Amino acid sequence: MTECQDAFDELLATLREVGDRYAGEEWGLTDPGDVAEGLRVIVHHLATAVETQFEQDPAHPTFREIVTPWRKALGDNADARYHDAVVHPAGTYRIRGRTGGAVYVSITVEAGAEEGAFPSGTVGVLNDTDFAIADDGSFEVTVGGPEHPTGWLGLAPDASRLTVRHYWEQAVPPATPPGVDLALSIELVDGDVPESPPAPDDQSVARSIRRMGTYVRSRTLDSIAKPGEGDPPPFVSRIPHEFPPPVPPGAHALAAADAAYSMSPYLLGPDDALVITAAWPDCRCASVSLWNRQLQTFDYLRGPVALNRAQAVVDPDGTFRVVIAHRDPGVPNWLTTEGRPFGLVFWRFMLPEGPIATPLAEVVPVDSLG
Repeated sequence: MTECQDAFDELLATLREVGDRYAGEEWGLTDPGDVAEGLRVIVHHLATAVETQFEQDPAHPTFREIVTPWRKALGDNADARYHDAVVHPAGTYRIRGRTGGAVYVSITVEAGAEEGAFPSGTVGVLNDTDFAIADDGSFEVTVGGPEHPTGWLGLAPDASRLTVRHYWEQAVPPATPPGVDLALSIELVDGDVPESPPAPDDQSVARSIRRMGTYVRSRTLDSIAKPGEGDPPPFVSRIPHEFPPPVPPGAHALAAADAAYSMSPYLLGPDDALVITAAWPDCRCASVSLWNRQLQTFDYLRGPVALNRAQAVVDPDGTFRVVIAHRDPGVPNWLTTEGRPFGLVFWRFMLPEGPIATPLAEVVPVDSLG
C-alpha cells in the first residue's frame, strides 16, 4: 500500500471513532436529534478541514472562510465573517483587504495549530484602531518580520495561523449570500519559509489527509469535554439562565482577545419563554446569538436566532428584553428556539468601554407575553 492509502484508512478510522464516541453516549448524546447534530458538526468540521487545511502552503497562503451559513462550528455568528490562513513564524506577510462596511475588523494570531491541531491559544491581536483605513475601506497590514510603528502584528515562535474577523451591525445580517467582497489577500514578502512540493506526491497528499483527521479529532474528542467534566472558561455558565459577568476571553484559542463574552444554557418547556433583560454597553458592536450544544448558530437564514444593536428594540431607559421561545409571542426581540428545548445563549461585546451589565433572565409562561 502507498502512504496515501494508509493515511486514507486512518482518516476513515478516525471518522468512525469520532462518530461513535463524540456523537454517542460517551458525550451524553442519546436522543436521535442530538445524535444527528453530533454527526452533523463532525461533517461540518470535515468540510472545513477540506476548505482550510487540505491544500495549504505557508509560502503561498490564501484566506479561506472558516464558517458559512451552511458550514458552522466553534461559535459562529450571523453578523460576522471569519477568514483563516496558514503562516510560518519565520515569514513576513502582507495582508490587504477591505472593511466592506464592517464596524469592527481584527486579525489574530493562533499558536500551536500546526498540522490540523486545535490552537493552544491566541498570541497576538491587531484591530482596526491599529492600522490605517482608506476612504474606500481598503487597508494593508504587515504580519511578522521587523516591528513597524503602525499596521504591524508580530509572529510568535509558535505562530501557525491567522484569523481575520469582520463584524457588522445591520438590520439584515450581511453573512447571508452573496455577502460582501472583502478582497482579502495575503502574500509572503520575506523570510525563510519552506515550500510545499510543486506538485502533489504520495507523501504530501498523505500528510494533508492526516492533517484533516487531526483537525476533526482535535475539535471533538480532544477539545470538547464530556458533560460535567473539565473547567469551563470564566465567561461560560453551566447553570441554565444564569449568565456570568461578561469578561474578556484572554488568550483563549480562537477568541477575539479585545472582546467580552458571556454564555449560559437555556432549558425550556413547550409553553415556556426565557425573558432576558439587558443593556448595550459602550462598545464597537454587540450581539446575542443562539447556539446548539455543538456551538453552531441556529439557522439565521430562515428565522430570528440572533440580535444585534441595529435590530434590537430598546426601551427609553436603555434596557431591552430578549424573548427566547418556541413560538412567536408577538413581542419585539423574539428569538426562536426552532423547537429545541435546550440550547446556548451567547453574548458578544466587541471593544467594550466601561462596565457591562450582566444579562438577567427568568422563565415565564409564553402566553403571558402576548
